[in-house]
Amino acid sequence: MNPEYDYLFKLLLIGDSGVGKSCLLLRFVDDSYLDSYISTIGVDFKIRTVEQDGKTIKLQIWDIARQERFRTITSSYYRGAHGIIIVYDVTDQDSFNNVKQWLNEIDRYASENVNKLLVGNKCDLADKRAVSYETAKAFADEIGIPFMETSAKNALNVEQAFMAMAASIKDRMASQPAANNARPATVQIRGQPVEQKTSCCSS
Repeated sequence: MNPEYDYLFKLLLIGDSGVGKSCLLLRFVDDSYLDSYISTIGVDFKIRTVEQDGKTIKLQIWDIARQERFRTITSSYYRGAHGIIIVYDVTDQDSFNNVKQWLNEIDRYASENVNKLLVGNKCDLADKRAVSYETAKAFADEIGIPFMETSAKNALNVEQAFMAMAASIKDRMASQPAANNARPATVQIRGQPVEQKTSCCSS
């Protein structure tokens, strides 16, 4: 057992471009927010260590972009993931409609028992809302996954979303043999992700 942590969980953030995945990650790890944030091209990740029920959990959180030229690369990141957060923008109906496509990718590439969480981001933009809480909650209930709305800008439910995911994975791992506990395949990253300026965090 690594003396620095009891569990190492690999989490993925997936969803359409511009829904605020990078902003959620920045808010959770660094507790900061930028109106105009660099758009991830390819893959980026951050690490945060948290405490739950007397256990130290190291969260390795991957922000997965969706460009066709990176499809082979990004599909490989599903393997070994313990939890996947599917993010849509509550002001963008198309991003919610595309959640089904993202779920299909999870079914195709991720392990069968991976933990999932549906997140509707940008809930602070009430006057621009296109997807109601009730609609998204009904959809999540229908497919049997947890759901919550967040605001990376106001920090609403961001901490809660990641901590809820960590808790659900820990509970699942605790019921499995120790040999399976939170030791994902190591992925080596060479160089830095290519970045471009965009305004993905706010409308």
